[in-house]
Amino acid sequence: MKILLSILLLLAGAGSLSAQQKPSVVSAAKSLTSVVKMDTLNWVDQSRKRFVPVAIYEPEKSIASQRKLNQVIILSHGYGQNQWGSYKAYSYLANFLASKGYTVVSIQHELSTDDLLPTTGKPIETRWSNWERGVQNILFVIRELKRTRPDLDYKHLNLIGHSNGGDMSMLFATQHPELVDKVISLDNRRMPFPRVSKPRIYSLRSSDQPADEGVLPAPDEQQQFGIELVKLKNTIHNEMDDNGKAWQQEEINQLVLGFLLKK
Repeated sequence: MKILLSILLLLAGAGSLSAQQKPSVVSAAKSLTSVVKMDTLNWVDQSRKRFVPVAIYEPEKSIASQRKLNQVIILSHGYGQNQWGSYKAYSYLANFLASKGYTVVSIQHELSTDDLLPTTGKPIETRWSNWERGVQNILFVIRELKRTRPDLDYKHLNLIGHSNGGDMSMLFATQHPELVDKVISLDNRRMPFPRVSKPRIYSLRSSDQPADEGVLPAPDEQQQFGIELVKLKNTIHNEMDDNGKAWQQEEINQLVLGFLLKK
């Protein structure tokens, strides 16, 4: 992996490497009727000498022009024990949102050379460096997108993250609230929600895994700041990615889209 990274750094130049275009027709079984294009890009953050792969899902130009929607969604995966391909593990959600006109950028946060996520101690302490690295990845991706895709809408930037990726997203919203319009957590359990009304915060909660004490806002805080929590009564934590059943994915798709469309 280190050899590969060295080669990529030499080739990176301004920071962007080759892309592989993989147009895919979204099946009717997933209630998607438009054509979505998925590209993979291997970016390199020169300041950190770090490889940052992304998968970009977006509607074909004809669909995008019809919808006149250029909002960006940055998607952060749950912890995958440094397995390659985690950034493609939410294709059902990314394809669905792209079919609605959004540009979805899913980041591979973990590399094989990274330390494994600590499983002992207080997560708020032991996992902080992992979340901070995720924040830096997101900041880098935003910079690269602005440089390479000035046509997109960065005034309404949205973050979606599952589990550990949700923790990263909540930390990002805490540290850089001015950059984000909406944050959607798919059952993050460790990083406390910022108690703020901007950005808007929404979370889908699993039926099986509770959050740590102090992570979720109390009912009065939810009302005060307009934070919305929705319990998925029939979906467990590990069914929120592509492993979920079709009806579970459809429920998540519709709830997420409904929140994104709120003014």
